[in-house]
Amino acid sequence: MNSWDAGLAGLLVGTMGVSLLSNALVLLCLLHSPDIRRQAPALFTLNLTCGNLLCTVVNMPLTLAGVVAQRQPAGDRLCRLAAFLDTFLAANSMLSMAALSIDRWVAVVFPLSYRAKMRLRDAALMVAYTWLHALTFPAAALALSWLGFHQLYASCTLCSRRPDERLRFAVFTGAFHALSFLLSFVVLCCTYLKVLKVARFHCKRIDVITMQTLVLLVDLHPSVRERCLEEQKRRRQRATKKISTFIGTFLVCFAPYVITRLVELFSTVPIGSHWGVLSKCLAYSKAASDPFVYSLLRHQYRKSCKEILNRLLHRRSIHSSGLTGDSHSQNILPVSE
Repeated sequence: MNSWDAGLAGLLVGTMGVSLLSNALVLLCLLHSPDIRRQAPALFTLNLTCGNLLCTVVNMPLTLAGVVAQRQPAGDRLCRLAAFLDTFLAANSMLSMAALSIDRWVAVVFPLSYRAKMRLRDAALMVAYTWLHALTFPAAALALSWLGFHQLYASCTLCSRRPDERLRFAVFTGAFHALSFLLSFVVLCCTYLKVLKVARFHCKRIDVITMQTLVLLVDLHPSVRERCLEEQKRRRQRATKKISTFIGTFLVCFAPYVITRLVELFSTVPIGSHWGVLSKCLAYSKAASDPFVYSLLRHQYRKSCKEILNRLLHRRSIHSSGLTGDSHSQNILPVSE
């Protein structure tokens, strides 16, 4: 194994560790906080988190074994199962992000009727559609025997070994990426750009009120005036940064792999195996970044994490004080005798 393979293996191990810990922490927050569970986005987050954990414990280790061994890491049946999961989980992850963007769009554009438009039942129906949509392509690929080990990506995924099926497989793969990656990307752009438009409109209204207030308060200290203007600038940039993060991480993680798959099928340009594995690692890295982008950096999840940590520390302090009390009583007993 050369230095490139060692570096890719290390990248996979790091991605697995971060993904496992961060997604497990999101699950703990969901289990701990009833306030989070009562909200409709919790179903989308739960669906995304469970998919990320399943990918972390099944697909990533097999790809790591494929990188290290430079061959198929498991038997044909297990590899086909992993390829089925890989295809399903990739589509499910993209569509879950699209569902979360639709939820944000409804919350921002229709704030007064959000609870009526986005109930838990509506969220459950959206998750059910996501599963049905995501299951369609791997089920068809399984029936057509287009699941197996792909040497270019060192992973069990969509592949076809028969040259006479190249055109059909290329059309199938193109349709899969169009109805998963491209569809989700269009939904993300449409919804988040609408959210950004509404956020900027509200920022302008707040800016007008702020400037009018600063004009009226002529005796205001210059430092207070500067802080107000700085907060006004940060408020304008906050929504842009968040939306850029949502769309940017989606593109950075998924686009290289999708483009590589399409170039591999529709072009005669040779693709290096190291780039193929790296593009697959980038797709896997979405499972590690999702908990931070969609959950752990939000106020409710941070609050839940603090409560979990405080509870653990409180139990540990009680346990240690109990042990100290027991040892102290044992030391006193011989003296009293």
